[in-house]
Amino acid sequence: MAKASKRKARGEESEPSVTVADSGNAAASNGGTAISGVVNTLNVQQRALPEPTPWPHQVGVIPSPARSFQHRAEVDRLRTAVEGSGTAVLSQVLTGMGGVGKTQLAADYARAAWDDGGLDVLVWVTASAQSPVVAAYAQAGAELCRADPADPEQAAKKFLAWLTPKAGQRPCRWLIVLDDVADPNDLVVHPDDPGNRYSLWPPASSYGRTLITTRRRDSALFGEGRRRIEVGLFTPAESAAYLTAALAAQGRSEPADQLAALAQDLGDLPLALAQAAAYLVDSGETPAAYRALLADRATKLADLTPDALPDEQAAALAAAWSLSVERADTLRPAGLAQPMLHLAALLDANGIPQDVLTSRIARLYLAASDPRRAQRPKWWHFRRRLSLAAVTPEEAFGALRALDRLSLIDHQPDSPHQAVRIHQLIQRATRDTLSPERHDQVARVSAYALMSAWPEIERDTDLAQALRANTEALTHHAEAALYQPKVHLLLHRFGRSLGESGQITAAVDHLIRLADIARSRLGPDHLDTLSAVGDLAMLRRLAGDRAGAARGFAEVLDSIVRALGEDHPYSLVTRNNLASMWGELGDAAGAAQALAELLPHQVRVLGEDHPSTLTTRNNLALMRGRAGDAPGAVQALAELLPDRIRVLGADHPDTLTNRGNHALMRGQAGDAPGAAQALANLLTDRIRVLGSDHPDTLTNRGNHAHWLGEAGDPAGAAQALVGLLADRTRVLGADHHLTLATRDNLAYWRERAELSAGNPGTDHS
Repeated sequence: MAKASKRKARGEESEPSVTVADSGNAAASNGGTAISGVVNTLNVQQRALPEPTPWPHQVGVIPSPARSFQHRAEVDRLRTAVEGSGTAVLSQVLTGMGGVGKTQLAADYARAAWDDGGLDVLVWVTASAQSPVVAAYAQAGAELCRADPADPEQAAKKFLAWLTPKAGQRPCRWLIVLDDVADPNDLVVHPDDPGNRYSLWPPASSYGRTLITTRRRDSALFGEGRRRIEVGLFTPAESAAYLTAALAAQGRSEPADQLAALAQDLGDLPLALAQAAAYLVDSGETPAAYRALLADRATKLADLTPDALPDEQAAALAAAWSLSVERADTLRPAGLAQPMLHLAALLDANGIPQDVLTSRIARLYLAASDPRRAQRPKWWHFRRRLSLAAVTPEEAFGALRALDRLSLIDHQPDSPHQAVRIHQLIQRATRDTLSPERHDQVARVSAYALMSAWPEIERDTDLAQALRANTEALTHHAEAALYQPKVHLLLHRFGRSLGESGQITAAVDHLIRLADIARSRLGPDHLDTLSAVGDLAMLRRLAGDRAGAARGFAEVLDSIVRALGEDHPYSLVTRNNLASMWGELGDAAGAAQALAELLPHQVRVLGEDHPSTLTTRNNLALMRGRAGDAPGAVQALAELLPDRIRVLGADHPDTLTNRGNHALMRGQAGDAPGAAQALANLLTDRIRVLGSDHPDTLTNRGNHAHWLGEAGDPAGAAQALVGLLADRTRVLGADHHLTLATRDNLAYWRERAELSAGNPGTDHS
C-alpha cells in the first residue's frame, strides 16, 4: 500500500488585484502615472524562444557611407591584421576628437569585412551608454544562442560566453563594433558588486575582432592586445581630394587653389568639409563665394563654439553649420528644416525613430515655427491654435530629406527605428542657438513626440529600446524641462518600459530618482511625487516584495489623505491597493473589512460604474472568499461580471480577471471540475487577448493545473505544470517566487499522481 503523503497541498495562485494604471485615467491629469485599482499588470510580452538564427547574421545597423568617402591611412592600418612584431590584432580602438570621421572609418571597415565574406556574425553597437550595449548584446544573445530577452543582463552574459570558441563546435568568425564609447566605465556592469561584476568587452578569440570608437583616451581603453589608432584631421591633400571628388560627382570642377584655401578655412575638419561640399553642390556657389559667406558668418557667430574642438575648428564648423541650416530651410517644404533640427538636437544622436519626428505633435511644432503658417509669434501656444496651417507627414518627411541633402543629418527611411542619425557636434551647435526658454519648450515637445510613438504593449523590442535610448538622451540634455511645471508622463513611461523589458534594477533606480527629484522640486505631497512612489510600490510587488509594496502604498496613502483628503480619487484608489496588499500578505479578513468600508465612498465619489469601483467590488469578493465565504464570493463575482462586460467589454483584462477569480472561488466552494473547465475556457481568451507569455496567462495556467488536480486528475495537473515551469523559468527567471511556487506544485502533484497509481513513491516524512 502506498504511504500517506505528508506534503501539504499548496493553494491556487492568486489572480492579480492591484496595479499602477495607465496615464489616461482620472488621476493622470495631475501629471504622473496614476495609482489605480484597475486590475492590469505590467505587460511583459515575450515570444517563444526561436531556434538560433543561421549564419551569417548581422545585429544592429551600420551607418550609411558618407558622400565621397575619403580613403585615409587609417583605413589601411585598420585592415592590417598583424602588427610588425607578428602579434595578431584582436582589438582596435579608434580615438580622436569629434568630427574627424571615426564612425565612418569603423563603418567602412565593418562593411568591407562583411562584404568580403570573412565574417559569420557582425554586431554593430551604439555604445554611448551602458544600457544600449547591454540591449544590443541581449538581442544578439536571443537571436544567436537562444538567450531569454526578458532578462537582458543574463542574455548579454550568455552572448559574451557564446563568443568564446568551444571544443567540438564550429568556430564563429565575428566582429563587434562598439561605436562612440562615451565612458570606459560603461563597459563594466555592477563595478561595486564583485559577485555580479562583469565586463562588456568581448572576449579575446583568434576568431573574433573588436573595434571601438571613442573620444576618450583613458588608459582603461588601451590594455594589452588592444591597438590604439589616433584619428586626426584630414591632411591638406586629403581635404582637397575630398572636395574635388564631392564636386566631380555632380559634374563640377573647381580650381585646385580655391579648394585648398577653402579646406584651410575649415581647418581640414572632415565634418565641416562635408557641410561645405553639400552646400556647394546644392547652391551652385563657387568656393570663393562660399569662403566669403563663411568668413562673414564666422564673425557673427563668434560665441557659437561647440565643445571638443579647438577654437579654429569650432568657429569653422559653427559657420558652416549655420550656412547649411539656412540653405536647408529654403528647400521645399520651406521653413521646416531648422525646427526639425531643433527636435533632433535633443534626441539620440545614434538613431531617432522616424515616427517620432513625423508625429502629430512634432508636425504641430513645425507648423507653429513657420511664420507663414502661424501668425502668433509665441509658438508655444500652438496646441491651442486651431488656425495653424497643418504640416502633413509628407512635408515632415521632406524636412528630413532637406537636412540629409545638406549633410546635417543622415536619414535612412529603410531603418525606421533608427531613421535619423546626427553628429553630436551638429546637435551641440543647434542647441547653442536656442534660448533657455525655447530649449525647454522643444524638450517638452520632443517628450510628447516620444510618447506618441510609444505603443501600449511593447511587442517590438527594437522599437522599445530605441525609444528608451532617445528618452535617456532627452533626459541628459534637458532633464530639468521634464519636471516643469510637473513631471512629464514620459518619465513614468520610461520606468514602466524598463520594468516590462525585465530591467527591474534599472527600473527601480529610475523610479527612486524620479521620486527624489519630484519630492525636491514639487514637494513630498505633490501628486507627481506620490505617483512615482506608487509606481515603485507596484514594481516591488511584481518582483515579489509584497511587504515592501504595502509599505509604499501606506506611505502614499498617508500623504494623499494629509494633502488632499480622504475622498480624493487618489486616496480611494490607494486604499484599494493597500487593502489588497494586506490580503496578499495573509490578512484576508482585514482586507475584506477595509474594502467593505471603502466601497460606499467610491460609489459616492466616483460612481457605481467607475472602473476603480468595479475593481473594489472584485477585490472585496475575492478577499471574502479567501477569508472563508467562498459561496458568497462566487455569487458576488457572478453579479459583478455583467457590469464589467457592460462598462469595459468582454475582452478587457479586468473582465478576464473577474472571470478568473470567479472560477477560483467556484473551486474553493467545492466545485473543482467546474473551476477547471471555466479556467480552461478562460485560458483560450487570455492567450488570444494578452498573448501566451503574459503574466495573467501564466497565472491562469497554474490555477487551471491546480483545479484539474483537485478535480481528480493529478497526472494531468503535473503534466500541465511541466510546461508552465519551463515557460515561467524562461519569462520570469529560475529564482522568481512564482517559478519556485510552480516547482513546488509540480512536485506535489507528481507525488499525488504516484499515490493514485498505487506507487509507494518516496516517503517524505
